[in-house]
Amino acid sequence: MPPLEDPGRRLTVHRVQARWLGIAPVWRGALWMLLSALLFAVMGMLVKWLGSRLDSFQVAFFRAGFGFLIILPFALAAGPSVLRPKRPGMHLLRGLLGASGMSCSFYALAHLPLAQATAYSFTKPLFLVLLAALFLGEKVRLRRLSATIVGFLGVLVMMRPTGGIEPAALVAVFGTALTAGVVVTVKLLLRTERPVTVMFWFGLISSLLTLLPALYVWVPPTSRELLLLLATGAVGASAQSAMLRGYLLAEATALAPFSYVQLIFAGVLGYVVFAEVPGLQTLIGAAIIVGSTLYIVYREAALARQAKLPAKEKKADSALNRQDR
Repeated sequence: MPPLEDPGRRLTVHRVQARWLGIAPVWRGALWMLLSALLFAVMGMLVKWLGSRLDSFQVAFFRAGFGFLIILPFALAAGPSVLRPKRPGMHLLRGLLGASGMSCSFYALAHLPLAQATAYSFTKPLFLVLLAALFLGEKVRLRRLSATIVGFLGVLVMMRPTGGIEPAALVAVFGTALTAGVVVTVKLLLRTERPVTVMFWFGLISSLLTLLPALYVWVPPTSRELLLLLATGAVGASAQSAMLRGYLLAEATALAPFSYVQLIFAGVLGYVVFAEVPGLQTLIGAAIIVGSTLYIVYREAALARQAKLPAKEKKADSALNRQDR
């Protein structure tokens, strides 16, 4: 005889779900992005650790391959429709951009301090604001644009430029531009595709695209490295899933600044794992980034509330927000 379901547990689950759904979409999207930022920082730490002996192309292949194996059961359980994409060309473009951007990012992580490599990736909003306006038709309001630029200035403070340009830094910035293209293609794909479909086809395409360069530089991994590579794939797939959920809830340009928090996570992990001590400029830059991020989510929540106001109240409130339209 099957055990009876606990009504108290079921009621608790329903209450938690109701409270979660009661949060404004922009805040829920922000929370998903914060989780994604943490997971991506952990993945960066694992990549840097592995990059001390394995080539970045090989690490990228294992990241893509293990991530694909993790998402495969969920894709199969979702049914055959997941395996039939509505826009195969866009999936191919997303896979090409993603695989190339991931390889560039892993190279930078292997050759730069963790926090510095992460900091270079935060030129993404500058690319993203332009691409989102051109291809997604998103409105780029003045305050959001200003706050994004302020956040980028915080990243520049943390980068501590010394006048010389390292090749790894150029690779990191190029990879970030590709990643911004990934965000735009994902946003377009999510208009017609399910998140599990996007993740399935990215895993498959990126695995195939990274296989050839990985074979060229192949070094047999140890048992410990295989476990770390598996963890990298699992964490990366989870981070991507959280990111996709966030983009389903709010505009790409609104959520982009939340990825800045990854820089703080990376600084902490760099200190704990690699004894990389963040300086005063790093702390100042982090404070600027967090401040701009909190301001953006406040403005987005305020605009969302205003959109729900009756016409008379909305007209009275418009003077406070005219510059955001």
